[in-house]
Amino acid sequence: MAENDAEMMARALELGKKGDPSPNPHVGCVIVQGDTIVGEGFHNAAGGDHAEIVALAQAGDEAKGATLYVTLEPCNHTGRTGPCVDAVLEAGVARVVVGCKDPNPKLEESKGSERLIEGGVEVSFGVLEEEARALIKPWKTFIEKKICYVTLKLAMSLDGRIATRTGASKWITSKESRAKVHALRAAHDAVMVGINTILADDPELTVREIEGRDPIRVVVDSGLRIPADSHVVATAKDVPTCVITTNDAPEAAAEVLEASGVSVIRVTPTAEGRCDLAAALKALALREVVSVLCEGGAELAGTLLAGAIPSEMHVFIAPIMLGPRGRPGAVDWAGPETPGQAPRIAPPNWEQCGPDAYVSGPLSYPKKKVQSSPTSSS
Repeated sequence: MAENDAEMMARALELGKKGDPSPNPHVGCVIVQGDTIVGEGFHNAAGGDHAEIVALAQAGDEAKGATLYVTLEPCNHTGRTGPCVDAVLEAGVARVVVGCKDPNPKLEESKGSERLIEGGVEVSFGVLEEEARALIKPWKTFIEKKICYVTLKLAMSLDGRIATRTGASKWITSKESRAKVHALRAAHDAVMVGINTILADDPELTVREIEGRDPIRVVVDSGLRIPADSHVVATAKDVPTCVITTNDAPEAAAEVLEASGVSVIRVTPTAEGRCDLAAALKALALREVVSVLCEGGAELAGTLLAGAIPSEMHVFIAPIMLGPRGRPGAVDWAGPETPGQAPRIAPPNWEQCGPDAYVSGPLSYPKKKVQSSPTSSS
């Protein structure tokens, strides 16, 4: 490994966080001639140039004999764009440093790194590999499991309440925490809530506290109880909105929603007549929804956790006490029998968001299921 490999890969990783490439992965690229960066790029949008192509165009003739740093192994198959390997070889790049190998099954056949080596390019792997893998986590889940990558977000008081005894919930957490939540929304393809959240709060579920794209709004509603005048339905022609329901839901209600611009997705009901969340997430993945941020309510969050579905969790804890008569529970579920059976954030990342505590990280689950009937919700 060259002396500045980690430094240049770190820069590529920062670039890779930019853009909105879904359903493609986030990728960053840096081209270095000697000690000088001559080209940089990231994959900005699906169907647009890949990170390597953008960086090569910026480098021009200086790419010849240079070292190219890329967070994900260059592709050698033709999808919406041509193979990046061809462009790297044509530019005369001498060395390619890769953060992590491409898990895409298509690459198993195309073998991009092997083509580079056959073309006389020196190829190195594993520089900041853990960070590079983290950059593509949602996409990896999407392509390998054909299901959405799910992030669960919770917000509560110190005593675990989500509203006062009168039902008031605006605002428990700080403006800094709310801005962080809006950033999470902008970073996901979709934001999901249960019907009870719509009925109780009538949320907008858009990105407002920061600049960013609005995610697709997804409501889980087995009985199609969602009001036609709710905010998400009334604005469905402006912001893509989807309702997940069951095959048994009334057709007339579905037609009203569709006339308002809402997309209605039906899944086979569970034995309890609720929506099968695993089936719902697979249906969303078929529509190229790679990542979903679940913002509640308590029943939906509990069902997801019981089914070991979320891959990561973000929890905001306000330094206030709402008392025993406050609305209980950000999560409604039976829960584990012992602490050792509990899902946990591991490793946890602790931050302060204004006055609030903020903990986030990947979720790990015990081998034993924490609850039966894990994938249904109303």
